[in-house]
Amino acid sequence: MITLILTGCNMNDDDSKNLPNPDKEVTGTLGEDPDVLVTNLHAPWSIQKNGDTMYVSERTGTIVEWDKDKMTRQKVNLKKTLSAKAEAGLLGFLLAPDFSKSGQAFAYYTYEEGGDSINRIVILEKNDDKWQEMETLIDGIPSGDYHHGGRIRIGPDDKLYATTGDARKPEIAQDIDSLGGKILRMNLDGTIPKDNPFGNSYVYSYGHRNPQGLAWDEAGQLYESEHGDSAHDELNKINPGKNYGWPGIEGDEQKPDMVKPLIHSGENTWAPSGMAYFEGKLYFAALRGEALKSYEVKSGKLTNIITGSGRIRDVFVDEEFLYFISNNTDGRGNSDEKDDKLYRLPLSRLKGNMP
Repeated sequence: MITLILTGCNMNDDDSKNLPNPDKEVTGTLGEDPDVLVTNLHAPWSIQKNGDTMYVSERTGTIVEWDKDKMTRQKVNLKKTLSAKAEAGLLGFLLAPDFSKSGQAFAYYTYEEGGDSINRIVILEKNDDKWQEMETLIDGIPSGDYHHGGRIRIGPDDKLYATTGDARKPEIAQDIDSLGGKILRMNLDGTIPKDNPFGNSYVYSYGHRNPQGLAWDEAGQLYESEHGDSAHDELNKINPGKNYGWPGIEGDEQKPDMVKPLIHSGENTWAPSGMAYFEGKLYFAALRGEALKSYEVKSGKLTNIITGSGRIRDVFVDEEFLYFISNNTDGRGNSDEKDDKLYRLPLSRLKGNMP
């Protein structure tokens, strides 16, 4: 049985000082378990949906399609050698707005070349049950053994946003000329928007360690989830051209011209990854925290929605359902014989159990 844990948090008016209060916790259970749509996923990373068809990217270089209870694993033919390093591989995956007509999608992946690990963002095209890399939008995003970033989303301004990690070189997060440790913004053809905050640069915000979640509210405000250094994982309210502090500050530390997080995990660890927004709440996946969490933006209340599924990598919300994927086969979790899984939960079921 998957457990619902309600964690109430008293928040200050100054949201930059908000912290979860681990001492106030009430436990209960959902009336039913989430539906399991797909099993035996291989280190899944991103969820997408087109009509009634679900797509899940796998770090091993495949896309799983689930349609009318039929699951197919589709090979992605990439132009570069896919990296098998920890945290690397085929990461972000995003269907193009005209996917039904063009069969195209965006992807973020790590490759190996000349002994180096590098990240790039490309366009894929689906033909029958195979995907082919067609075009490179941006290349040379710093990579390394860890901290690849990798989330890609299209914003309400019809621009493509991408999160990039610091590649375990913290200093590059503060270097505007580096693509590492940033949120990047580009046109859908890979060109630089004229209204980006830094001239002739993809950089939208900087000072990030390893961000892996992006979501917008109804007003077009961008939010981001980010892995901290052992603890102090963050949710950030992102504004263009701002410096989010890494490695200069973390938690409640302050320095001039650096923005503190909206909320952070304190000495605990969430290891937050994918994120979605719906009706005033940010839903985000927690890997080490092994939960699906929600953060109510207005009240500052943090809630564990679901536990018991192990590591959670991504979450997707439409008008009717909340979807999430476990990530127990990534080498860091405790997997069972049917892991990993794509789950579906009716939003109406959540509303009936939410505090």
